[in-house]
Amino acid sequence: MDVIDLLMRHRSIRKFTDEPIDDATIDRIIGAGFAAATSSNLQGATVIRVRDAETRAAIAELAGGQTYVETAAAFFVWCADLYRSAMACDMAGGTFEPGVTEHFLIATVDCALAAQNAVVAAESLGLGICYIGGIRNDPATMTELLDLPEQVVPLFGLCIGHPDQDPALKPRLPLSVTLKDETYDDSSDREGIAEYDEQMRGYYLERTGGKLDRVWSADMSALLGKESRPHMRSYLDGQGFSFR
Repeated sequence: MDVIDLLMRHRSIRKFTDEPIDDATIDRIIGAGFAAATSSNLQGATVIRVRDAETRAAIAELAGGQTYVETAAAFFVWCADLYRSAMACDMAGGTFEPGVTEHFLIATVDCALAAQNAVVAAESLGLGICYIGGIRNDPATMTELLDLPEQVVPLFGLCIGHPDQDPALKPRLPLSVTLKDETYDDSSDREGIAEYDEQMRGYYLERTGGKLDRVWSADMSALLGKESRPHMRSYLDGQGFSFR
């Protein structure tokens, strides 16, 4: 499939068949992930494949009952990792400086870039994926389950498997809103968002057989109008990320 067509056809898959994925294919997918760009060659991402059924069930539960964590052929936790970099500092006879905000940002960006590379690789093979941000509902338990050291943060999970559904494409905001020319000109953004709201209303009504009447702007109001996962600040402190 043409690469741009592949990217434009991305969907989250939440129902998978029981067909397995062989380890060689997994290695190709994750290897393609780590071929992504990395700032200063930090390579600040680590992936943990979770195979144990009990661990996956526990993760599914803490992520809000997302059962596809259990049913996907493969499940991974993507982590921002400065622990390995600290080890490298020690090997070189240097000193690792914890709590530097820029270093954490590099690691999180590295992780996202690598994961998306892996997603594109998986989808190019006809597989389906679903990101699981719900693992941040309880990052402390995730840390215990995966035995993560300090300077490692679980950012999101990733289900990969053979699709057992064919969901409609979810519309995205128009480029008239998200692509700016030279400066941040928002003069037509409200109009563009209003048009997009109607697209999303139609998408949700069709997807749910008329049961869900929802628009993007209301979703954003619900999401951003309250505190979200307030435990993350204290958790990051406990993992050695006291930012400065």
